[in-house]
Amino acid sequence: MSKLLSISLSFVVLLQSFGVSLCDVSQIDEFIEHAQFHSEQYGDNVLVFISKHYGELKATHDKEHQEEKEDHEQLPFQHQSHFSSATAFVLIAYKEHFKSFEISEYKSHNFFYQAPSSSLHSEGILQPPRHS
Repeated sequence: MSKLLSISLSFVVLLQSFGVSLCDVSQIDEFIEHAQFHSEQYGDNVLVFISKHYGELKATHDKEHQEEKEDHEQLPFQHQSHFSSATAFVLIAYKEHFKSFEISEYKSHNFFYQAPSSSLHSEGILQPPRHS
């Protein structure tokens, strides 16, 4: 069970590193439906379809087919996002011997124990299960 959980979490991290969200995964059916529409209507294969919606033909396709604008907004991977990260690692070669510290003998207790006084405990109702 732990291996399955580890693999699934690794897969989620991999998808997120590519910029794929769960919203995009849920819109895959819209992608397939629109690709089939293009295949039937315009005779486009998958590569031409991807080029028209995500590649170099996108601008001309958007201008020529304004009636499909609502369908295009439902396609996955349409979000514009920018991911950047800056990592700084500073190694300081500073060595100082730790000074010994004194432990004081003063002890302050912030808790106390009070014996249970409920009637259920004194009657013996709450008992652990016994083997028969």
